[in-house]
Amino acid sequence: MTLSTRGAQTPAVLVLEDGRAFRGRAYGAVGETFGEAVFSTGMTGYQETLTDPSYHRQVVVMTAPHVGNTGVNDEDPESGRIWVSGYVVRDPARKPSNWRSQRSLDEELAAQGVVGISGVDTRALTRHLRERGAMRVGIFSGNAIPDEGTLLARVRQAPEMTGADLSAEVATKEAYVVPAIGTKKFTVAAIDLGIKGMTPHRMAERGIEVHVLPATATLEEVYAVRPDGVFFSNGPGDPSTADHPVAIMRGVLERSTPLFGICFGNQILGRALGFGTYKLKYGHRGINQPVQDRTTGKVEVTAHNHGFAVDAPLDKVSDTEFGRAEVSHVCLNDQVVEGLQLLDRPAFSVQYHPEAAAGPHDAAYLFDRFVSLMEGQRA
Repeated sequence: MTLSTRGAQTPAVLVLEDGRAFRGRAYGAVGETFGEAVFSTGMTGYQETLTDPSYHRQVVVMTAPHVGNTGVNDEDPESGRIWVSGYVVRDPARKPSNWRSQRSLDEELAAQGVVGISGVDTRALTRHLRERGAMRVGIFSGNAIPDEGTLLARVRQAPEMTGADLSAEVATKEAYVVPAIGTKKFTVAAIDLGIKGMTPHRMAERGIEVHVLPATATLEEVYAVRPDGVFFSNGPGDPSTADHPVAIMRGVLERSTPLFGICFGNQILGRALGFGTYKLKYGHRGINQPVQDRTTGKVEVTAHNHGFAVDAPLDKVSDTEFGRAEVSHVCLNDQVVEGLQLLDRPAFSVQYHPEAAAGPHDAAYLFDRFVSLMEGQRA
């Protein structure tokens, strides 16, 4: 990525790896960036999206036409920085209007060196990605943009998301503790594969002291905190490369310690149980995805950000090395596996984000389910 000063009238071009190009204006930093083009259907919560480590090396296309209306504040980020590789919007707010706003989204993107583009027909771009699938993309801005053929060649040289091992790049390097709010009831070791700040907070609200550990933590380091439960977080990249987290999870399952995983953690559980994973055509991203909890029949509106999924049978209970397992949640749009649970050990996972800082909050009960597992184990 190369950067210079920003400018709202600076020309910019977005080039997809299949050769289609969209022209617009620079938004945020001026320069160039590469990543995987994906779209998010959320109408709110753009600040949480930008700072979600799961979006590392992705260029996010916002389907909502107006972005930046509420500006940016210092309370809503899910991590210490913006992680998206690039940002694509149709009609950015000319001036933010919100009592919590401290600066504009354009200013924040520029300050953090995030190259974006505005004035793009995001409906056409989204339809193209739905039909052709997520693909590599480059955003280029400035007065001396080369011809599109030259840019296309550079886009095709960028690394693909398939085969990318990224969790260690976004995870904490040092362990830290999020104390329980109120009376401490449990201790949880949380493996940071790209954790969002709201996740340990949701556990802390339930009296859990959370020890957030690096993605490279060993099984001995996990059990050194004497956990009542172990949590595996969301994160970026291809789960087929995550051999170390899979090995750690298998060690947790062998000890029958209560286990909860979300997003990337769901894919890790799938692999630990012997299931495969695969790349979705264009993924699920946004805060309006319908999921059914098959254990209760309840339908939830949920927050998603995943481009890979677990390949597990929907119509039967599977026998695994760790006992019987079944698909507990399924996406009602396309029948993609959205959750797994073991029937003979205290372990479950979901593919979506129950912490959902920007909403919705339909799935918050899953943290209570984790507490119930720990209570049962203690009893």
